[in-house]
Amino acid sequence: MELTKNQPPRTFQVGADQQIQMTDCARIELQPNEQVTFVTESGNEYDVARTEFGYYATPSLNGRLREHGFRAVLTKNSRGRFYVMLVEQGKEDAFDRYLSTQHMIVVCRLDDDEVLAQLERARSRRND
Repeated sequence: MELTKNQPPRTFQVGADQQIQMTDCARIELQPNEQVTFVTESGNEYDVARTEFGYYATPSLNGRLREHGFRAVLTKNSRGRFYVMLVEQGKEDAFDRYLSTQHMIVVCRLDDDEVLAQLERARSRRND
């Protein structure tokens, strides 16, 4: 793993009305079969793992990710772009406020076993 801190960090505006200032702090270069773990102030963990083919962008949606205090949510913005967001347990109200200010909707919760089963059944029907 190679970590390069951005000195000074790059800042830029994001969001529906460009009202959020984002700070780009560092670059992390992973080799295949390396992982980094991000930890919140409350101790919740989020892993990103590099593989030979690319990345595991999240731990198992309905397993480790959920067990470590996050919910994976598929969202859509007003321009028709889709995002996978990870909502920290206890931060649901902040997430709802963010969706409202950014004119976004929840498409589905990707850590819900029934939703995942429905997606799997839909895929099976397409392959029949």
